[in-house]
Amino acid sequence: MDKGTYPPGVLRFINILEAHSILPVLADLPNSTQTAPEAAQAVGCQLNQIVKSLLFITNNTRRPILVLASGANRVNPVRLAEVIGEKIHLADAQTVLQLTGYPVGSVPPAGYTPQPSTLIDSDLAGFDILWVSAGSDHIIASLSFQDLCQLSGGRVTTISQ
Repeated sequence: MDKGTYPPGVLRFINILEAHSILPVLADLPNSTQTAPEAAQAVGCQLNQIVKSLLFITNNTRRPILVLASGANRVNPVRLAEVIGEKIHLADAQTVLQLTGYPVGSVPPAGYTPQPSTLIDSDLAGFDILWVSAGSDHIIASLSFQDLCQLSGGRVTTISQ
């Protein structure tokens, strides 16, 4: 893999994968993968195999919470509040960029200092191959569920409606 051809955000994610001894399998696609349906269509997989990286903010303590959700699922904020112990709201685009360094639709599941508290959709456990943003709206990476859990340090829970 010629790393010199990737944008800086993708290189940061590749370095995280390699630091965890995960050989990155990247798909550099001609069309946008900014939304889960676009990503599934571009890579030719089920919508459920796409991992959406969604950033929420707790209402009282203002903590970032990264939610890794199956592309077909809608996140239930009431359920998340029960899991976290505090009401939450979806971060706006400016906050996502400020806290992660990535624009909405390009947020990888790991590689932050510090890594925000992370919740992983339990529905993702049923797939051998998952596709995550690699730090660009055109580049995605395939990971196993185990790799996703290891990289993010996330807690697996039911998060969907």
